Amino acid sequence: MNAHAETKLSAGGPADRKREAEQQHTYNGLSGAANTALVVVFALLSLACLYPLLLVVAVSFTDEQSIVAHGYNIVPRQFSLYAYRYLFDDASQIFRAYGVSIAVTLVGTLGSLLLTSLLAFPLSRRDMPYRNTLAFAVFFTMLFSGGLVPWYLVYNAAGLNDTLWALVIPHLVAPFNVIIMRTFFANTIPVPLIESAKIDGAGELRIFARIILPLSMPVMATIGLFQTLAYWNDWFTSSVFVSDNKLVSLQYLMYKTIYNIQYLNSGLVDASVAGNASTAIPTETVRMAMAIVGIGPIVFVYPLLQKYFVKGLTVGAVKG
Repeated sequence: MNAHAETKLSAGGPADRKREAEQQHTYNGLSGAANTALVVVFALLSLACLYPLLLVVAVSFTDEQSIVAHGYNIVPRQFSLYAYRYLFDDASQIFRAYGVSIAVTLVGTLGSLLLTSLLAFPLSRRDMPYRNTLAFAVFFTMLFSGGLVPWYLVYNAAGLNDTLWALVIPHLVAPFNVIIMRTFFANTIPVPLIESAKIDGAGELRIFARIILPLSMPVMATIGLFQTLAYWNDWFTSSVFVSDNKLVSLQYLMYKTIYNIQYLNSGLVDASVAGNASTAIPTETVRMAMAIVGIGPIVFVYPLLQKYFVKGLTVGAVKG
């Protein structure tokens, strides 16, 4: 009993209480004041990143004449939905473009992850013949390309014009993504794990499907996010290969809408032909409304993959 009491007294002595007080005021080796300063700085940086988005939303709900008279404001001076009513005057076309973009993004991202991983995994294996030659070929295509005209002629000769495959195939395999995934496989997947699977009788495809892919979710999520953004924001491919309005992507539809508005407001259109159309177009507000519509569901992708994003880029970046 006496020993137990002495232990409790010694544990609650002045030195221990002082040490506990110091630990309460420090976090990650920093003082409480330093942590408070860091929180304030990062809060300000977050607001600085969020402010442009809030400004775009506010302007899209502002009356056009108020924008012309007073400029942009974070709080609408005169609330108006005219930009969205103008934009959704032909809602069926926008929803059709949404469907095209969603389908192309899903198919393209899944196909890109499959092909990229199938190419990156052999490149990460030191026992693969001609591994360095193939890796150089992948790296070379990241620096040099055949040019726009050969690119168009190849896809045109393949008969991909006015098809959804013309929007999917050009972005399927990106050399930069292959290099990232190869580095992850080489520095993260233990070689003895692959060798033990071979000893147990597993083939290469089974090793890849049952062992490699389940252990590679961070890099898969990272590359998937890259490809999702690439497919969703792509408008140039639609402008080159698609002439059917039913197959255009959402981003290209937004681009055409902006171009038509600029043309009507340029003064090159005969007034007898355009009538009062140009005066009724909300130029500034409709641009912001199109930006909000163009963002669409893509804003929800990054929060879902955020926990994998940094890990996928850093794990295996430096070989331990």
